[in-house]
Amino acid sequence: MTLFSEFRVLVGTPLKLGDDGFGETRIVPILGGTVSGPGLTGSILPGGVDEQRIRADGLTRLHARYVIRAEDGALIKVDSQGLRHGPPEVIAALARGERVKPGDLYFRTVIRFETSAPAHDALNKAMFLTDGERLPDCVVLRLTAV
Repeated sequence: MTLFSEFRVLVGTPLKLGDDGFGETRIVPILGGTVSGPGLTGSILPGGVDEQRIRADGLTRLHARYVIRAEDGALIKVDSQGLRHGPPEVIAALARGERVKPGDLYFRTVIRFETSAPAHDALNKAMFLTDGERLPDCVVLRLTAV
């Protein structure tokens, strides 16, 4: 598969809302970031959020929503949903803020875009799969078109 774009999403400290019986809920603020690649280039605007639901076994459902300002000034809404899981020792290392090898963690999302910018209308008509990596201060997502 060919790389469409790479997102570096800067994240803040998670807000832990507790376990309501369906798993622990965390809200992770999105502080900004960069978008680079042959398909899309721009900046991730601050103010987005990643809502996470974490089961007792460490399986995490992710749902992030944020906005990109493309290089040409167009605004593009991102809706990203996915899963992250791995062995207990890898999940524990992530919780401590440590870097883990990408192959030790399953981290995939599906991204849909919405924009009113005519130059980017093709984004409204496609879906993208990502291979994700969690770093101490950011999430790296490598997008490929489906």
